[in-house]
Amino acid sequence: MTGPRRIICLTEETTETLYRLGVSDRIVGISAFTVRPPEAKRDKPVVSQFVRAKIDDIVALKPDLVLGFSDLQSKVCAELIERGLEVYCFNQRSIRGILGMVTTLGRLVGETKRGDALAAELLGNVDAAREAARQLPVRPRVFFEEWPDPIITGIRWVVEIIEAAGGDDCFNELSKAVLAKDRIVAPAEVIKRKPDLYLASWCGKKFRADAARARPGFAGALFTQEERMVAIDSSLILQPGPAALSDGLAVVQREIARVAELMQ
Repeated sequence: MTGPRRIICLTEETTETLYRLGVSDRIVGISAFTVRPPEAKRDKPVVSQFVRAKIDDIVALKPDLVLGFSDLQSKVCAELIERGLEVYCFNQRSIRGILGMVTTLGRLVGETKRGDALAAELLGNVDAAREAARQLPVRPRVFFEEWPDPIITGIRWVVEIIEAAGGDDCFNELSKAVLAKDRIVAPAEVIKRKPDLYLASWCGKKFRADAARARPGFAGALFTQEERMVAIDSSLILQPGPAALSDGLAVVQREIARVAELMQ
């Protein structure tokens, strides 16, 4: 066995990836938000939320590698580094970034071939979606909502998935913003963009159609009709890992194709 033997994953996507790489036995701690694969939550101790972590518990587990994600975990990562631990913090924000995370993680754990193969499989899903999208009669305009109050639109990898699946994201120009605060929009602006499909994934919070329709102008809009509103579990689309480019992509493909048929 090469590479680290005791790994802490502070977010779900690295846990899922390590299971897919066949090295789940090396994981000694995971995030409370982990749902994929389901056995991880059963078999591994929870040592972190997202921006908070049980630092003493993590140190006690004697990991030789801690895996984090994004600027939101920078303080946790810095504290773990100060406690003498080795930390690798990913910051993938795009499909290309997700694929890079998978291949890099494969190299870190000594499973380069498996990492490259998994990345190729995920890229194949995206390429197949793009090919299927060419057969759609129209490209629906899609409004993706990541958070309800204030309204936050889709992050870059989500928008790229929408467009690969045959939709045109209504707020594409905001998708490359690194910070969520730079993707905030007003209800009036959503209405102005005239989406055909409303995809909602409230980042760990259950979507409420009644709350969405209660916004000024939303109740009478085409995109808030029942057949145009779709909730997507955030574990499928908002975790920048394999799930987003497999099951998450499949859900987005299905809904875009369905609405494209309605629009004929």
